[in-house]
Amino acid sequence: MISAHNLTKKYNQNTVLNIEELNIPKGQSFGLVGNNGAGKTTFFSLLLDLIQPSSGYILNNNVQVNNSEAWKPFTSAFIDETFLIGYLTPEEYFYFIGELRNQNKADVDNLLKQFEDFFHGEIIGQKKYLRDLSKGNQKKAGIVASFIGNPEVVILDEPFANLDPTTQIRLKTIIKELSQNKDTTILISSHDLIHVTEVCERIVVLNKGEIVKDIQTSAETLKELESFFQNS
Repeated sequence: MISAHNLTKKYNQNTVLNIEELNIPKGQSFGLVGNNGAGKTTFFSLLLDLIQPSSGYILNNNVQVNNSEAWKPFTSAFIDETFLIGYLTPEEYFYFIGELRNQNKADVDNLLKQFEDFFHGEIIGQKKYLRDLSKGNQKKAGIVASFIGNPEVVILDEPFANLDPTTQIRLKTIIKELSQNKDTTILISSHDLIHVTEVCERIVVLNKGEIVKDIQTSAETLKELESFFQNS
């Protein structure tokens, strides 16, 4: 589904990402972990054509992302609050995203009903603009917006950050349910090793822009990751 080939990103001769080969099959729940500056957000930014590679390329369903926009209809993401439109209410934003993804208001409303517990009465019907919501509630809105239109690829950068424990638990359940649909490929980056091992079937560790571990998640994965980061 997604593959990176000889992918690098440099800033002033400083290489921040260097991935020779990475393949993520369709339907996989894929986790990306690493310390600050490891290259996680850089990889996602390249995958979403937000920045240009210094060399190499990424294919998303056989589409080279920096040469064509044909990947956009089946790919969604929430990286940070800059993906939101601050002067809209959450409802206006959801309907706007729905229009982009050929969903009418009824389609969007039906989807939103599934996330009432996740929203916890703090998003819908509050008559607030997105810019006036807390960081955590902005994140809730952005995450749910990424599910509109049944995308084949969902990319979430640090989805658990700024969420309270109850919401983190609900989000883990949502991601696990989404990953059961083998038509949906989910990519998650996170600093939280416990959460990512619970929701991802495969975890890749980046260190200084390079892949240093590629693990199929098992009962031993959390210990392996903790040991790696303790000694790195």
